[in-house]
Amino acid sequence: MLDAAPLQRRILDHADHYARWSGLAIGIVVAQALSTLVHIEFEQRVVFCITAFGLCAVAGVLLADALTLVPQDAVRTASLAPRLVRDHVPPRMGPLIALQGVSLTVLLAIAAATASIDPDHIFSTGKVVTVTCNGMQVPLGPWPGLYYSLPMFGALAVATPTCVWALRRIAHGPGGEEQRRDRAWAVTGAWGLLVSSQQLYAVLMVSVSLTDTGCAGAMGALTFWVFYPLALLNLFTVGWSLATLVVPRSVNDDATGESPDHE
Repeated sequence: MLDAAPLQRRILDHADHYARWSGLAIGIVVAQALSTLVHIEFEQRVVFCITAFGLCAVAGVLLADALTLVPQDAVRTASLAPRLVRDHVPPRMGPLIALQGVSLTVLLAIAAATASIDPDHIFSTGKVVTVTCNGMQVPLGPWPGLYYSLPMFGALAVATPTCVWALRRIAHGPGGEEQRRDRAWAVTGAWGLLVSSQQLYAVLMVSVSLTDTGCAGAMGALTFWVFYPLALLNLFTVGWSLATLVVPRSVNDDATGESPDHE
C-alpha cells in the first residue's frame, strides 16, 4: 500500500511516453491488418499502411500531449517577449520537415496533373503516366496520381492543421520551457514521420516508373539527380522522426514547473 502512490505517480509522470509508444504500436498493428487485404493491389495496400501508421503516430502524440502533467500553480512572470512556435520546434529539422511537407504536396499535385485519364475506368484514373516512346504511347506505372495519392492528401488535410493547432497550444500553454520544447519536438516528429514516409514512397513510385523503360529521356536523368537524393533525405527524416518518438527527449523534473524565486 505504501508503494501504490509512488508507483501511480510514476505511471502518471510517464503517461505521455506510454501514449506515444502506444500510437506507434497501434499503427504497426493497423498497418499489418491492412497489408492482408488481398483484394486491393499491392501499391495501394502500401499507401494505406503508410498513411495509417503515420496517422496513428500523430494520434498517439496528441494523446500524449493531452496526458502531459503541467504545473497547477504556475508562477506569473513578467515578459514582453511573446512565445513563438518556432522557438519550440527543432531548429534544423523543423524547417526541413516543413519544406518536405510543401514539396510532397507539390509532387502529388504534379503527379495528379500528369497522370493518364482512363474514361472507361474512372475510379482507376491516375495509376499510370503515358509517355511517347519510338512514336508509340507507352504507359508507365505505378504513378502516384489521384488513385494512389488521395489517401495521402486526406491524411495531410487532417494531420497538418491538427499538428499546427497542437504546436500553438503548446507554445502558449502552461509548463516549463523544456517541457514545452519536448512536447513540440514530439508533435514535429509525428508529423514528420507521416510526411517523410509518404514522400519516400511517392518518390520511389516515380523513380521506378521512369526508370522501368529507356524511354524516360530527361525524366530519367531527373530521377537520378533529384529523386534518389530526395529519397535518401526522406529516409533520414523517417529515422529521425522515429527516434524522436521512441526515445523522448529527457526533461528535467525542475523544468515542469517554475521555481518560486524565478524572476
